[in-house]
Amino acid sequence: MFTDFNFQQMLSAFIVLFAVIDIIGAIPIIINLKDKGKDVNALKATLISFCLLLGFFYVGDIVLKLFHVDIESFAVAGALVIFLLSLEMILDIEIFKNQGPIKEATLVPLVFPLLAGAGSFTTLLSLRAEYASVNIIVALVLNMLWVYFVVRMTRKVEKVLGKGGIYLIRKFFGIILLAISVKLFMSNITLLMEQIEASTKAL
Repeated sequence: MFTDFNFQQMLSAFIVLFAVIDIIGAIPIIINLKDKGKDVNALKATLISFCLLLGFFYVGDIVLKLFHVDIESFAVAGALVIFLLSLEMILDIEIFKNQGPIKEATLVPLVFPLLAGAGSFTTLLSLRAEYASVNIIVALVLNMLWVYFVVRMTRKVEKVLGKGGIYLIRKFFGIILLAISVKLFMSNITLLMEQIEASTKAL
């Protein structure tokens, strides 16, 4: 497994997940929850998010096969979701709305949909079309450690970065995410077109 480890792939996967999870952008939401007297447990949120994401990373492939969807098609769909997420970050608009009935702070909205939401799930499976599993898992672990630190030290991180710093980071990673979504879309749509061409020639 570790023979497939590639630092560049791991770093790329880390940046993608960092931008999608966007825990820095969630700091104002976490502070608002704490100000309302809602308990936010950093360790619980991190562990549950990690288990959900890791579970989906492995089981999600089985689910795709169950519905006869190949990883390339899912990656193209995932690229479109990541594209929409990047637009949220860049343009300050809300596309994905949390209208669920659960109001407990650690699970909702922190774990779902902020940390382990549709964007994170889609991104993990989309990355499988590009990188070796070990690189994605290492990137995920590092992101979860970062999530734990930020949630635990929310107010201190906000003081260090300031509202302006958090805003700039969100915009910067929004642009990075936009570029990644385009790359993911183009590389996998090309593979799909080649598959269609090959099957057409076979007929």
